Amino acid sequence: MKTLRIVNGLVVDGTGRPAFNGEVVIEGDRISAVEPAQPLVDPPPDAVDAAGCVVSPGFIDAHSHSDAYLVLEPDAPSKLSQGVTTEVNGQCGGSVAPRYGEARLSGDWATLLGERLVWRSLAEYRTALSAARPSINTVQFIGHNTLRSSVIGYAGVRATSDSLKAMQNLLARELDDGAWGLTTGLIYQPGKYADSAEVVALARTVAEKGGFYATHMRSEGDRILEAIDEVVDLVRATGIRAEISHLKTSGWRNWHKIDAVLDRIASAVDAGLLLGSDRYPFCAAGTDLDIVLPDWAQEGAAPAECARLADPAIRSRIVAEIDASGRDWQTVRIGGTWSELTRPMSGRTIAEIAGSPEDLGLPAGMSPGELVCRILEADRCLTGGFFFGMSEANMRRILACPWIVPGSDASLRAPWGPLGKDHPHPRAYGTMPSFFRLLTGRDTFADGSSAEGSRLDFSLEEAVARMTSVPARRFCIQGRGVLERGAFADIAIWRPEQFRNASTYDRPHAFCTGMCKVFVNGALAYSDGEFTHAGTGRFLAPQR
Repeated sequence: MKTLRIVNGLVVDGTGRPAFNGEVVIEGDRISAVEPAQPLVDPPPDAVDAAGCVVSPGFIDAHSHSDAYLVLEPDAPSKLSQGVTTEVNGQCGGSVAPRYGEARLSGDWATLLGERLVWRSLAEYRTALSAARPSINTVQFIGHNTLRSSVIGYAGVRATSDSLKAMQNLLARELDDGAWGLTTGLIYQPGKYADSAEVVALARTVAEKGGFYATHMRSEGDRILEAIDEVVDLVRATGIRAEISHLKTSGWRNWHKIDAVLDRIASAVDAGLLLGSDRYPFCAAGTDLDIVLPDWAQEGAAPAECARLADPAIRSRIVAEIDASGRDWQTVRIGGTWSELTRPMSGRTIAEIAGSPEDLGLPAGMSPGELVCRILEADRCLTGGFFFGMSEANMRRILACPWIVPGSDASLRAPWGPLGKDHPHPRAYGTMPSFFRLLTGRDTFADGSSAEGSRLDFSLEEAVARMTSVPARRFCIQGRGVLERGAFADIAIWRPEQFRNASTYDRPHAFCTGMCKVFVNGALAYSDGEFTHAGTGRFLAPQR
């Protein structure tokens, strides 16, 4: 068995204990020793010299969407380059499996995967993933939207007792085949049509098998307090361990609710409920642009939306309702696009485009509603969007909570190949450095700008624990998130002062700086800007 020594580094073991100058020894895929050691002036040639660097556990992205793209781009460049060695995937109600009945993967996944999309069940996905040989580990959840569309389809109806039973049976099978639990996206199709009783019944199926629950709640804005109450009630009713996804207070008129939001969650945690949350360190959300369509126009998802836009009378109604919504279009920026017409719009706001549509060959005098419909029509309703509606002060308060862990809410990306043509949110490349810098007071805001306001002042050890052992414990990921004898050798070697996000909303495809080397299950997967194609990542099945 091959032995590898990492020497001369500042060991931050992920537990929160004080850092120390030390040595980490890897044998095979495990850590065989972690011990204090004096710096070596002349390290042996077969050792990894970590002089001037922190040696820590690999980071855990607690909320990710890379399920499908791990098959397409198994090196996971945007994640591995920031020290992520494990992702928690299948979030917000959307997952790669199961795919039965009317169930469809999100449009970008299906389009880019093409002939690689060969699975229906989670077991079949695991086979495809194993063949792709990913370079990071994945924890896989089952999405409620995917599950529901497999059984009921996309119609705006409540589940019958028979269809609910069918969902429970299918969910139980996927849990037995390695799924970690259930996620919901209760603002998306078709999950938004599920009542609380349906979600509780499915969560109870998961709880009976020792699984977990994560939710993109029914509201993150006007009805956020009611949405939190729904989650807390579910946890009380089922005893399940739960995660509130990407906690935020959306829309300026809801910013003042931050005290009540944090009090509700903290009270539940203090009462012994197994509840936590994750957050990305940016103040713009990222999702599909079709979320701005009226609710009735979203039913049936992209194919049905496209059909409605093709009908002049229905389209006029959609335009009128969008224009009457009162949305601030300076806060909505175009992300990923899929056509020659829309590609020049990436990174620009709807207000900006509507102000000078002639620059893009569009007719003058277009209203925002007309422009949105034109964009969605050209992109077959697959356009991405960035929505700027969060408070930076509230973000700092959320990050300060001990039950918050980093979650990018992003699929992996790469500056090359099919994924390089997209225009992702900068959180895909920069969540971990931005989270670290905000938590330790190195930056006031996620974009690095300076402004008055209270800085967070967590120690290096506390910040690393939040990025490693805390999410590992939260999701019961055994043997990861710490540097200790017997743990899996997922290790990041990095320079804290240089660990910075370089990705922006205008130029998102940029790797962060400061990450030197990353080991996954004992193999070197990333080294000074180079990807080694180690392929040692694993599908992590829960130990129940």
